[in-house]
Amino acid sequence: METNIRQRAIHDRPREKILIFGEDDLADDECVALVVGSVAARPALSVARDLLDTFGSIRGLQIADAWELVKRGRTGAAGAASLKAAFALGRRAARSTVEGFPRIRGGSDLFDRFRNRFLGARKEVFFAIYLDGRNRPIREERVSEGTLNAAVVHPREVFGPALRIGAASVLVVHNHPSGDPSPSAEDLAVTSRLRETGALVGIPLLDHCIVGDDRYFSFLERGYMNHEGNTTNTS
Repeated sequence: METNIRQRAIHDRPREKILIFGEDDLADDECVALVVGSVAARPALSVARDLLDTFGSIRGLQIADAWELVKRGRTGAAGAASLKAAFALGRRAARSTVEGFPRIRGGSDLFDRFRNRFLGARKEVFFAIYLDGRNRPIREERVSEGTLNAAVVHPREVFGPALRIGAASVLVVHNHPSGDPSPSAEDLAVTSRLRETGALVGIPLLDHCIVGDDRYFSFLERGYMNHEGNTTNTS
């Protein structure tokens, strides 16, 4: 298979395709090739295809750290750094739209809001969203970042800011790096603890949303938030 970009017609080269047709016209390997570039005598497209074969997908490249890209992907330090910087820019662009966060109507809104921000995350990251009396977000806090399997969340980290800013209610959301949003035993325990604290301080926890790759789990939508003490009915 031909992998040398210079052997292509000018209009079919990745850089020129972006200028003529826009970035959405590029294949995954062409996007990676433009970021990583050639390494030693290996053409950029060959490097890109080797990376995708090695790590399985764009998501695999997002999850890999820079040294994994160097060692397993044979990209070289410059190419690995460029690729990780590109992914970081994408995540920051997603985060930068927090201003004007629209009213949240359910778990699907949380999923749409956070799914791109969690792409490539290797650890569980836990956010709290504070709402006014009309369910409009007034502030967002990154509460904790855990290990690959669990985020450690204490009620004071969630409700401390809520009390300071006078929030009327709270939503919490976190990711499962595995891609499966099914709640763990710890997720159930954390939700129960936060519900109890919210009731105690008068700032109810409205929902806890777990974000996976292509789906989510909402404790509210599954009925848990409406049933006292039932942490096992999640089917």
